[in-house]
Amino acid sequence: MRVASGLRTANGAGPATRGSTPAGQVSNERPNADPAERDKASARTEFEAFVAATEPRLNRALAAAYGFEDGRDATAEALAYAWEHWARLQHITNLPGYLFRVGQSRSRRRRQPVVFAVPDAPDYAFEPGLPGALAGLTERQRLAVVLVHGYGYTLREVAELTGIRQTTVQNHLSRGLQRLREQMGVTDGS
Repeated sequence: MRVASGLRTANGAGPATRGSTPAGQVSNERPNADPAERDKASARTEFEAFVAATEPRLNRALAAAYGFEDGRDATAEALAYAWEHWARLQHITNLPGYLFRVGQSRSRRRRQPVVFAVPDAPDYAFEPGLPGALAGLTERQRLAVVLVHGYGYTLREVAELTGIRQTTVQNHLSRGLQRLREQMGVTDGS
């Protein structure tokens, strides 16, 4: 039998430690893992699950408000903020809505007019004048129109995401659609 630190084990392999496994098996856990490290790993797993569930919707909403590139940057800023403050933020009831606001405030310093790219191909999947008309809407009108009619969100989902009342979203949607009709020359009879 082998002796280590004055302790013997039944199989002579040395002292038994926390995290030991039967002979021939490899443990994935580090022996004597620090509880703080386990908590960090748990928080990281929770955050990764949150990002997987929230990031697509948050990205679409911010892209609708600021354009594709600035929306993507605002999403990254909001998620970076969430990771930095995860311990404090993870218990917020409407965290995606809160992060939408974070993305808005982080993108304000570089606000530029929204320009939607129009493909060069003559076969459009949308009306060619639509990008310019969308850029002519107010931020909230554009957000409501793109999320509801472009991505299929309900008024309630847009309200929860943006943190404004559902009736206010409906007003922005109606006014935005009316303004789009006027800018694109669409009449009720056509």
